[in-house]
Amino acid sequence: MEGLGFFGLLAVIVVLFFLFLYYVPVLLWFSALVSGVRISLVQLVLMRVRKVPPSIIVRALIEASKAGLKEIKRDELEAHYLAGGHVTSVVHALVSAAKANIDLPFQMATAIDLAGRDVFEAVQMSVNPKVIDTPPVAAVAKDGIQLVAKARVTVRANIKQLVGGAGEETVLARVGEGIVSSIGSSLSHKAVLENPDSISKVVLEKGLDAGTAFEILSIDIADIDIGKNIGAVLQMDQAEADKNIAQAKAEERRAMAVAEEQEMKAKAQEARAKVIEAEAEIPLAMADAFRSGNIGVFDYLKMKNVEADTTMRDSISKTPPEKPTKK
Repeated sequence: MEGLGFFGLLAVIVVLFFLFLYYVPVLLWFSALVSGVRISLVQLVLMRVRKVPPSIIVRALIEASKAGLKEIKRDELEAHYLAGGHVTSVVHALVSAAKANIDLPFQMATAIDLAGRDVFEAVQMSVNPKVIDTPPVAAVAKDGIQLVAKARVTVRANIKQLVGGAGEETVLARVGEGIVSSIGSSLSHKAVLENPDSISKVVLEKGLDAGTAFEILSIDIADIDIGKNIGAVLQMDQAEADKNIAQAKAEERRAMAVAEEQEMKAKAQEARAKVIEAEAEIPLAMADAFRSGNIGVFDYLKMKNVEADTTMRDSISKTPPEKPTKK
């Protein structure tokens, strides 16, 4: 039992010792002291209480001190960490900016970091420009030939515009718009193929980097391919549309002609029906004339002779003349 009590006491002492080292990071304080950073143990303990990792703050202060950045304060680093910022990235960016003679105040660096941008990468891009490849951009020259162009845009980060400035997508969209405008204003696709640098000059003159987080250094046309003959395609489509319109109008006229023909046939049938109806009334009228004495038998025979003579004359006039026989 005595042995168990001794080991239990030893375990408690070990646990208390590690808890003491956790809340009172003596080794971290000594490392800061030998590096020239003045910070007390009480401040390190209070960092633990405020849920701020002392190692991150102390290492950042040591890095800034060794780089000659004396204006960085412990309170500012803690405030930036509690605001959700990346302390290590900000200090790296400040050190890199100082070595590259780039004016980057601490307040601007923290603002860029809190805006969601990688401030250290932005500083690196200010020193080493980045090349962005645009997707294929299709445009049509005035002669109707489509050209598909690819460009390489060299950009450099604009530190002052990183907060609130547009990103790479906006730059690519503006460059694509400039390429389409430049090709579309060309009289011939051959002129664009002969001088592709004319596209770069026109696009650069538009000031496409205004309001963005980048500064466009150059725009180089990497490749230009000939696409479709859009002018010929449009003419074919127009011809097909004109043909369809003409066919529709012809069909309309044919339908109207058929309707008129049907109407004329209906009128002719109506007229024949009236004639038959009138002819059916003739015997009745003649019988009534005989009864009333308005016509006699001789008058009736004379009328029949006239009708027979008329019928004979009609048949003779419709008979074709005989062709003379060759002897």
